[in-house]
Amino acid sequence: MADPNVPSSPPPPAGPPLFGDLLALARQRWIRQMAAGLARRGYGDYRRTDAAVCRRLLRGPTAVGQLAAGLGMTRQAARKIVEGLEVRRLATTARDAGDARRVIVSLTPAGERYARTVVDVLTALNDELARRIDPDALAAASHVLRAVIEGLPAAD
Repeated sequence: MADPNVPSSPPPPAGPPLFGDLLALARQRWIRQMAAGLARRGYGDYRRTDAAVCRRLLRGPTAVGQLAAGLGMTRQAARKIVEGLEVRRLATTARDAGDARRVIVSLTPAGERYARTVVDVLTALNDELARRIDPDALAAASHVLRAVIEGLPAAD
């Protein structure tokens, strides 16, 4: 039984879901669709960071620090992702010959195949969405998402 002296938390607001809730649900759904598409192509171990990281590494070997900066994460987070790719034999690392402090990440041949499959699945999902949504609505949604990515003012 609830203690009458302790205020209870307010009930969730009635009405349509908040934008942040929709954004979170959409991201979860997108990740599940990516995973399912890759599983159908023989890759059952998709991780939510694979799409961005693999697409970046397809451009060529990259220092862990550059990977982190380009993806908006810490070096530690990038290193952990790279270690996961190494365990799956999708990437290798080596010290930079010119600066031993830098760790360079490269895709293995298997990693390149995986990355290209990630791009294929991502392209198919984008194409399917574009077929289902009015182009003006899709452009507006893209505009809103870019505004979210660029950052909202801090809440007081």
